[in-house]
Amino acid sequence: MPDVITRFAPSPTGHLHIGGARTALFCWAFARAEAKRRGGDARSTFLLRVEDTDQARSSEQAVAGILEDLAWLNIHWDEGPRIGGTGFQPVPGAQPPTAIGGDARRVGPFFQAQRLAIYNQYIDWMLGHDLAYPAFDTAEQLDAQRKAAADRKHTYRYKRDASYDRDAALARLRAGEPCVIRFNNPDAPVHVADAVLGDITFEPEHIDDFVLRKADGFPTYHFAVVIDDELMGVTHILRGQEHLNNTPRHVALQRALRRTDTDQPFRTPVYAHLPLIFNPDGSKMSKRDKDKAARDAAKKAADTAALATVVAPDASPEQLATWLDDKRSQLPTNALVRLAAHLSLDLPEIEVEDFRASGYLPEVLCNYLALLGWNPGNDLEKFDLAFLATTFDLDRIGKTNSKFDRDKLRAFNADALRAMTPEAFAARWREWAGHYEPRLASIPDGTLPIAARAAAPRASTFRDAVAQIAFAFTADDALAFDPGAVQKVLRKGEPTGLETLRDLAPSIGAIPANAAFTPEAIDAAIKSFAESRSLGMGKVAQPLRVALTGTSVSPGLGDVAAILGRDRTLARIERCLAAHS
Repeated sequence: MPDVITRFAPSPTGHLHIGGARTALFCWAFARAEAKRRGGDARSTFLLRVEDTDQARSSEQAVAGILEDLAWLNIHWDEGPRIGGTGFQPVPGAQPPTAIGGDARRVGPFFQAQRLAIYNQYIDWMLGHDLAYPAFDTAEQLDAQRKAAADRKHTYRYKRDASYDRDAALARLRAGEPCVIRFNNPDAPVHVADAVLGDITFEPEHIDDFVLRKADGFPTYHFAVVIDDELMGVTHILRGQEHLNNTPRHVALQRALRRTDTDQPFRTPVYAHLPLIFNPDGSKMSKRDKDKAARDAAKKAADTAALATVVAPDASPEQLATWLDDKRSQLPTNALVRLAAHLSLDLPEIEVEDFRASGYLPEVLCNYLALLGWNPGNDLEKFDLAFLATTFDLDRIGKTNSKFDRDKLRAFNADALRAMTPEAFAARWREWAGHYEPRLASIPDGTLPIAARAAAPRASTFRDAVAQIAFAFTADDALAFDPGAVQKVLRKGEPTGLETLRDLAPSIGAIPANAAFTPEAIDAAIKSFAESRSLGMGKVAQPLRVALTGTSVSPGLGDVAAILGRDRTLARIERCLAAHS
């Protein structure tokens, strides 16, 4: 059976958007599942290509971020830029190859900016067959044409008219005069057979003589993507429905082009346009959501001068003012992050890096993304990548847009965290914290599983888990006590909480340090003390809880004290007694 080759082709203008991650996941899953369904010698390849022809917006840092995001999700590409090396392991416990990527079929390079000679070869071929032509219109002339069309209440379409002098235009091109190269569109209807949406016909007015190569010498997206898909052997193109209106342009080009090496016509791959991902309120899930949330909070703060100081390293006061007034404006990422921290604002997660920083598990994120537009059947909701790699198909992709329910994702992640052993939780938590939460390094390896056990029941993410043990990161002499808890727990009762705490301290101090200072030993000491004084556990536990955490709510006391260790536990009890007696 014929090979199946899918591709994911991001533009490196920032971290990977969650919608792009869903597309990559579906491309990967379809390639893997088709290989298993076809069996035998059929080859299945998932290819990664970087569309970096927008030189003003592309960056090496963004490329690295996208590759790392995909590797972290365990969406491994067969061909494309290489990442990793010996022992490469993006997720603890996973079993990835020592490196991801490569060029086994020799179809690279995989960066479009390195393929200019290939695109120019096809431009020359098209010029020679009058399938393309130079155009020298100025920006002002194009604006005037658009205005004239608008005045006539017509949709603007650029078309070469009868007065065009092709020989003169080619002479100007050869002389080096700046110009764009446009497609000589044959003005025929284009039929697209979409595996998700069905057959669609685009009439000629939907396609004009669009630009193939810009004046800077770089190809447009429409031209490069068609050339690359053919030369790289792509058989199936899965992409979001926002690309649907691009497809007739691509099919029209495929019909016009022939390979310069074999003189064979270009193939038309199978297209499958995926439903879009929206916010629960029906708005498109976009990177601008972060700016919207920060802008709303900044306007409430009203202290523009202070905000200007916060963003100053990356944005000028004028940029800030424009951003505050213009909903379409975006602040530089670093400025936005600092502003959110200043406003104590949690920005909405939009990019894969956002979810990673929040402390979601990659396998859970992939599981949830697969449900956004694809139905596994049998009311199944929770599954792993292995299941997806054997069952994914195009027939179960929906046509309607999906809504991203963060509460459901959090619930999925919480269930996964609670299903882990404390040791497994601790290992994954430590790895996450190495990137995003340096304070966790203060918890010894032997104690971290105790912290994991304490935090997991109330945590939906690793960042939530950190919040559950925040008491451990505060210096003992800087712990703040909740006034309400002090009044209710320490000063009232007979005996008072302070008196109970003072009498309990020797029992805690009698437990040996180091390995013997365990949650079980601590809980046993508290229980024995309560029984010896005929006190309910709450009468004993609550004063100790306030002394150790400053509040009346915390994980189990044995875990809290073990996380702090014997010396810090006793120091906090002593400070509490001194401060409130």
